This record gives sequence, structure tokens and C-alpha cells, in this order.
Amino acid sequence: MSQRVAKEENLDLPIGNPSIFLTGASGSLGRAIALQHAQPGARFRLWGRNKDRLASTAEAVISRGAAALQTHFDLTDPQAAAEMLCAQDETEKFDIVYLVAGTGETRAAGALVEDPVLITRMALVNYVAPAAMASAIAARMAPRGGGRIVIIGSAAGHHSLPFAASYSSSKAGLARFADALRLAVEPHGVSVTLAAPGFINTPTARARSQNRPFEIEVEEAARRIVHAGAKGVAHYVTPWPFRAMHAVDALLPNAVRDRILAKLEA
Repeated sequence: MSQRVAKEENLDLPIGNPSIFLTGASGSLGRAIALQHAQPGARFRLWGRNKDRLASTAEAVISRGAAALQTHFDLTDPQAAAEMLCAQDETEKFDIVYLVAGTGETRAAGALVEDPVLITRMALVNYVAPAAMASAIAARMAPRGGGRIVIIGSAAGHHSLPFAASYSSSKAGLARFADALRLAVEPHGVSVTLAAPGFINTPTARARSQNRPFEIEVEEAARRIVHAGAKGVAHYVTPWPFRAMHAVDALLPNAVRDRILAKLEA
């Protein structure tokens, strides 16, 4: 396969041959993040739910001169996921960990609230699994004196969305966990970044909703997230209008805020 020279954006990589772990590699954002790092010498462990798309991402990073191993895994078993990550870290010694995988379903059309099965899955995949995995790998990175963990949240975690209660709450919980983990491991040289993007132009997003204000392209979202992680930013929200909306939400009187949120639809 042909090899291509690394792009300028990839210069945030550590000196040497970085070992990179990434969940969600079968999704659009995970693939784009992997490609931001794909250059000769980089080594990847890629996880994904869809075998064909996972293999496609692995082939793409290999075509740029990197090495890639694949793991097909569903994050609905968080304990097994954390144990497998630790087992892989025994031999691969990850320098950078991206926890990208998530699910974004909302309540069914015509339903008043979300189905309990959906809520349970959302909590496992969006919160419990990434939190357990982040904690497990942070405990291994700290004695080594360094490491980078980037957790993908969502700007939705800043708002109480009636049509996506389990999604927004799972991302809110993940944000609080990421901040607490950062405080615990930062003195040991391990950085933790919570990246909370707004709408990203992906096939999944296009299929779920036509209402996607301030949407950014997936490649640009990946570039910004990689840069924020390299800088060790604690909580990164993009694009900027979502930072502004977060501030406004916090300042609005409860009655006004409730009326606005109650009118929102997917």
C-alpha cells in the first residue's frame, strides 16, 4: 500500500512512535481522528462495532504508513471492555487513548418518554463504559509518568433535552467524571480532555435529524479535538456558539429555560 507524508496537523504527536488506542473506529468521527494521527511509525489499536467499517479504517491508517490492530467489541459490557483495554495495554503501552464510541438515539416518534431498554443501553455505552475504561487506563498511565486521554462527550450534555433525556444526561455524567478523573491524575503527568462537540456532519447525524445548527464537517471536528487533546485542554466545546449557549443556559431564569427546552424537538 502507498504511504503518504503526515499532514501538518499531525505534528502534535509525541516524538517517536506513539501507540494510540481508539474506540469508535467504525464511526465517522473515530475514523477522522485516527486519520489525523496516521503517519509512519504510529501504532494503532482500533475498536469498533461494525467489522467492515472497522477494517476500512484500519486499511486507511495503514495506507499512510502506520500499523493497526483491530478489536471488534460492543461496549455494553463495560467491565469486560476495561479488562480488555488493560490486557492490550500490557503489551502495547498506549500513549494516547481516545474514547469516541457512543450512541445517540432519541425517544421514538410519538412517544412521551424514552424506552427503558434504550436508557439502559445509552447509559452503558455513553457513560459507564468510557468512564470505566478511562479510569482503568489512567491507573496504568500514572505509574509510567504520562499519557493522554481524550473522552468524547457532547454539547448536549450541557442541556436538559426532553427528546433525548438519556443521551444528554449520559454525556453530562461523563463530563463530570472526566473532570474529576483529570484532577486525580494530572499530578502524575496524565492529561484528561473532555471534548464536547455540537453537530457534526456524519451519515448518522443526517439520518437522524434535519435540524443541525452550526454543524461542522467531521474532518474539522477531528482536527480541533486532536489539537485540544494535545494542548491538554480540560473541557473543549466546539463550535463557539455552543459555548455561548452553555453560558446562556446557566444564566437564564428556570421558568424561561424550561419553556425553551420543553419546545425542542429532535
